[in-house]
Amino acid sequence: MRNSCSPLAGRLVASFVTASIATTAVPSFRRTIASKPMRRDTQSGFTLLEALIAVLVLSIGLLGVAAMQLRALQSAHMGYQRAVVSLAAIDAQERAWAELSRDVNKACPSASAIESGWLGNWFGSVLNDAGSGISGGECDYTVTVRWREERYSTGEKGAPFVYQFRLPEL
Repeated sequence: MRNSCSPLAGRLVASFVTASIATTAVPSFRRTIASKPMRRDTQSGFTLLEALIAVLVLSIGLLGVAAMQLRALQSAHMGYQRAVVSLAAIDAQERAWAELSRDVNKACPSASAIESGWLGNWFGSVLNDAGSGISGGECDYTVTVRWREERYSTGEKGAPFVYQFRLPEL
């Protein structure tokens, strides 16, 4: 007669028999584990403390990154202001050239003739004036641009931008 059990059922029965033999073979071991009182884990809550310290270190690092970002933005704005001031000084030179070309005698214009239109054009709408001006004569000019900057740190002051040029004597 043939066995009607499938091979899978035969394996399950065999594993059950071996498992029951193994558990009955060591009953004394089971009793010793069960008879010991359970101790509280000594590292309970330590992972939470580690996580809190990691969050603290990360937040301090992020504050440092934010401070660096703020300083970078301030420096970029100051660089932008320097570029605008440089353009304003070059504009003063171009105005001097324009005055020279308009003069019938081809004499160098006075610094005050250049300065009047130049100050009104650049300061007030583009830059905050802090005592800028054009000085010179005999075709040598010095453009000094001073401006107020609200983004400077405490105690930090911006140096004036000084631009010198000379027109040819015609």
